[in-house]
Amino acid sequence: MKNADLQTRADVHLLVSSFYKKIRKDAVLKPFFEGIKNWDEHLDNLTTFWESSLFLKTKYYGNPLKTHLKVDAEHNNLTTQEHFGLWLNLWIETVNDLFEGQYAEIAKNRARKMSTFLYLKIFEARRE
Repeated sequence: MKNADLQTRADVHLLVSSFYKKIRKDAVLKPFFEGIKNWDEHLDNLTTFWESSLFLKTKYYGNPLKTHLKVDAEHNNLTTQEHFGLWLNLWIETVNDLFEGQYAEIAKNRARKMSTFLYLKIFEARRE
């Protein structure tokens, strides 16, 4: 059976919430997300981020780099390429489970670029 492509905010929310269900069960990644107090708010914020990234019609006002630098510092600068690789594999798996099409491919490509960018910036920040 062919899956539909990402088209709406509801689709993005389904993707994000399904993905974070997997993250919260992953033994390696789970500790990095345990500081999140309000998951509904977090998922809504990330839905806005991905909706903005995919459809370019919603404005996202957060600062993902600042957030990731803070989480890395809180975990004694132990974030590695493995963490980003696991994150990316779970993201791609979730996209592939739920969607296919142009926006699904964009979601996977943007996640690849984002994970590389964030890891490089985290590594650079440690050297400062």
